[in-house]
Amino acid sequence: MPTGRLLPPPGPARALAAAHLANALGDGAYYVCSALYFTRVVGLSAGQIGLGLTLGWAAGAVAGVPLGHLADRRGPRGVAALLAVATSAAVGAFLLAGSFAAFVAAALLYGAAQSGLGAARQALLAGLVEPARRTGVRAHLQSTVNAGLAVGAAFGGAALQLDSPAAYRAVLALDALSFLVAAAVLARLPAVAPVPAAPDGPRLAVLRDRPYAVVALLNAVMLLYMPLLSLVVPLWIVGRTAAPGWTAAALLMLNTLTVVVCQVRVARRVDGLAAAARYVRWAGVLLLACCAAFAVSAGGGSAWVAVAVLLTAAGLQVAGEMMLAAGSWEIGFGLAPAGRQGQYQGFFGSGVAVARMVGPLLLTSLVLGGGAAGWLVLGGLFALAGTATGPAVRWAARTRPAAAPATARPGATGPGSAARAGSDAAAG
Repeated sequence: MPTGRLLPPPGPARALAAAHLANALGDGAYYVCSALYFTRVVGLSAGQIGLGLTLGWAAGAVAGVPLGHLADRRGPRGVAALLAVATSAAVGAFLLAGSFAAFVAAALLYGAAQSGLGAARQALLAGLVEPARRTGVRAHLQSTVNAGLAVGAAFGGAALQLDSPAAYRAVLALDALSFLVAAAVLARLPAVAPVPAAPDGPRLAVLRDRPYAVVALLNAVMLLYMPLLSLVVPLWIVGRTAAPGWTAAALLMLNTLTVVVCQVRVARRVDGLAAAARYVRWAGVLLLACCAAFAVSAGGGSAWVAVAVLLTAAGLQVAGEMMLAAGSWEIGFGLAPAGRQGQYQGFFGSGVAVARMVGPLLLTSLVLGGGAAGWLVLGGLFALAGTATGPAVRWAARTRPAAAPATARPGATGPGSAARAGSDAAAG
């Protein structure tokens, strides 16, 4: 597996990376400015913003499976391009929103379209890339996304400096345009043939796949790390440590750059379900250590001691994040039956929407309310979920059809049309 390059080798994987990069540039600017846009330009309160976004991600958690199923049945390329356009329209609706009701409507469309787009793009990747390379290509895509987010955040920072309605609207317009560019790139990829519905059995089989549901639930628990650096840690630094406020930005920059440089290297040793489960288990251990270090950061001492402890905690966090990502990608792809990658990726990816929906309230209550003890409880939760993933993956692997984990999607016209013989070993 190639390492050390931001983009994967030429071909469909490179085009997928270009589509992800376009999204990330716009999203990076949007994430920096959206809260101020909604408060200062639209006139919403913080509570209204939180409620609207929670409802939006709830819609995303529900919509991922049926939209992923649509990608399986109609072909993931066209569905992905259509959902990229729908996401662009949702961002455009944010630009036109002048009331709380309009904001909620746009948030519902945004959450549903984003979750469906993620499922369709994963199904497209599964159809165009042979199974042995999927996790590596997904690692390249993640590195590309983080680089794009960093550049986009710089544009958002410029808008913050201008601090005008026109600047904030320009950022949202850039984000809407980025999804249109992504749609155009996705539409030019090789087609992956749709898979006809099975004559027997449920349409949304993933909803009855209990072993896969347990694995997805454990993954959703692990994804609760997502609001840490963007929400919980900045509040912790300001309220509980002697570190200066700029430390929060430094930790976020450390995270972003580390993923850009190291994610591909971290993922290269994940070559099956057994290795993936081990990675997730170690991710839980690293996240436990990270939480312990954050708890220690409030123990007093000079500002520079606090900064050093916080940097250590952030380093442990990003190491755990990268190991979790590599392991979960392999698991999500490897346990999904051929012809149902869309709906299975939609279900597995719903963990992101759940983490974004419940994570901020849960983590702020647990950590900011519980202090060091809250950090340790959170770390223990990560460690337990990581440890439980191995047995859950072994259970799920035993219930798969013999060749399902290693079979490429039928009808792919790209390089993924060759199936890998055999199946992954049971996870250890």
